[in-house]
Amino acid sequence: MTVSGPAERAEQLRALIAHHNLAYHQRDEPEIPDADYDALVRELAALEETHPDLATPDSPTATVGAPPSVLFAAVEHAVPMMSLDNATSLEELVAWGRRMERYIEAGPGGVDFACELKIDGVAVSLLYREGRYARAATRGDGRVGEDVTANVATIAAVPDRLDPAAGPPPALVEVRGEVYMPTPAFEELNRRQGEAGGRLFANPRNAGAGSLRQKDPAVTAGRRLGFWAYQLGAVEGAAAALAAATRHSQTMGWLARAGLPVNPEAAVLAGLPEVHAFCARWQEHRHDLDYEIDGVVVKVDDLAQRRELGATSKAPRWAVAYKFPPEERTTVLRDVMVSIGRTGKATPFAVLEPVFVGGSTVGLATLHNQDQVRAKDVRPGDTVVVRKAGDVIPEVAGPVLALRPPGLPEWSFPTECPVCGGPLVRLPGESDTFCTNLECPRQRAARIEHFASRGAMDIEGLGERTVALFLVEGLLRDVADVYALDLERIRALEGFGEVSAANLGAAVERSKQRPLANLLVGLNIRHLGATGAQVLARSLGHLDRIEAAGAEELARVEGIGPTIAASVARFFANEANREVVGRLRAAGLNLAGPAAPELPQTLAGASVVVTGALAGWSREEAEAAIKARGGKAPGSVSRKTTAVVAGEAPGAAKLAKAAELGVAVLDEAAFARLLEDGPPEPR
Repeated sequence: MTVSGPAERAEQLRALIAHHNLAYHQRDEPEIPDADYDALVRELAALEETHPDLATPDSPTATVGAPPSVLFAAVEHAVPMMSLDNATSLEELVAWGRRMERYIEAGPGGVDFACELKIDGVAVSLLYREGRYARAATRGDGRVGEDVTANVATIAAVPDRLDPAAGPPPALVEVRGEVYMPTPAFEELNRRQGEAGGRLFANPRNAGAGSLRQKDPAVTAGRRLGFWAYQLGAVEGAAAALAAATRHSQTMGWLARAGLPVNPEAAVLAGLPEVHAFCARWQEHRHDLDYEIDGVVVKVDDLAQRRELGATSKAPRWAVAYKFPPEERTTVLRDVMVSIGRTGKATPFAVLEPVFVGGSTVGLATLHNQDQVRAKDVRPGDTVVVRKAGDVIPEVAGPVLALRPPGLPEWSFPTECPVCGGPLVRLPGESDTFCTNLECPRQRAARIEHFASRGAMDIEGLGERTVALFLVEGLLRDVADVYALDLERIRALEGFGEVSAANLGAAVERSKQRPLANLLVGLNIRHLGATGAQVLARSLGHLDRIEAAGAEELARVEGIGPTIAASVARFFANEANREVVGRLRAAGLNLAGPAAPELPQTLAGASVVVTGALAGWSREEAEAAIKARGGKAPGSVSRKTTAVVAGEAPGAAKLAKAAELGVAVLDEAAFARLLEDGPPEPR
């Protein structure tokens, strides 16, 4: 929308922010990610700072949340539930510290900071009278919230009575905290919703908020919500131990003794550099947790210093939220295209208006497969939410339907390969679509690139561009041609010369001594990954034995199940594949080893259950990877289970059992870390 000046833009921003506040706080259906919302608020704040006459008492920069919904009874907070100012860097943390210095004189010990993980959930207030649970309310607009007493009572982590171990309870104590949905519960909820044809939740925060604000508490009870206490509110008739507390950390200790769940990752630190290091560490490890966080809350620990600092109309001066880089942003979907991989798999991907998300600028994002595109209903021209968590490949989470242009047509999966024009076929019982033309130029190039990659034959200098050039020049058709390259012709090609051709020739020659396991990986056998290749190399010891073995013999190898065995046998039964292997044999490759080295026994004594489909491993490969590192991979969850690895569409019973027993549930990235580092030490 075109605006004529600061006043009109400020009015537009207030309307936009009010709209998104209602969507987030009342409907639990935010239309834009938090980072986009924060950008609107920052722009309005900058305008009001530059033009003070534009500031109004009811501006979103001076108010909290949104008015409570009429669906719930109103609850007036005895002490307002305020918002927090934000910081995103050490410089902004230091600037916050300097603002504090205007209000307090730090003593010889300076200022200690209580640092707590910023849970991505819903802020609530719990009221206990004479030690008994009496009421729960949402934050609402900070002054008046919604009565959710019956719903919060269904959360197992919230005690009905305070534990006498903390001493005699106060006549009245208000506990503030965050209701959240654990990641495994979120995944299970979306799985159930999908099976029932219901609405999928975009993230655990939305799912948790929607579950908390149900008219029927029985629905809330079935959603497995959690709760972390993070602050005391109003207190009347405090017990001696609580009345004597002079620090926030002491009050949190009292809450823990009283039976309230207090997050174990909290820490008290002595200076802002230490605080920033704490924030940086949790930014790196945020996905190690089974709940979502979006930052760290930094508070002055000394309660007397807090009283000196006071608050603005919206936020306390004694606390700040250090926000992690956004993992979700909105941008425009320019197009949906399809890439062809080395197995012929056709994968849809999004071409985006570039956007900064998850610490980098993203222009492309995965859409996984045909079913995902249909379920998400994203269309070229949509404004979409893009998600990038750490090093995970960016993905399109879904469209912002409120911003969809009228008449935007649905996107249909193509029926022909975009590279060779051959048919695209979806195999029975699979979610993936394939180009069935084995001579497809893109498949051929991808197979050679994979063969030369570091995880296979590690041929430096034979990357994507070089392979493409050699295919055009007729120097390559398949992987065996790598060992018959015409170096004289290569020297004459543009961009090559004596040195680069000689280096490539030396790299090709060195690759002949690569271990058998790497050669098996390079052959691009479907379902056979690095772990399965290592198992076959160690067990059978020579390519000739693997080639001659049938599916039944291969399946008897520990760690090689029927799917991998059948695929390996099928590969070597194909005449064209046998011809390529024969040429590799004649080229003098190392077919007998040395076998890949024994893997470190990081999972010795551990029991890891795998459920659902993983992107980087077949089920058999994942279990073989566990066993190869000394662990066990049983089919069911028990008290002896160390962890459960949950992929796409995991078993509901296994996740429920894991939740019941307190067993950690890991995603694929955490599984990779588990294989490398082993299970963490018990707390």
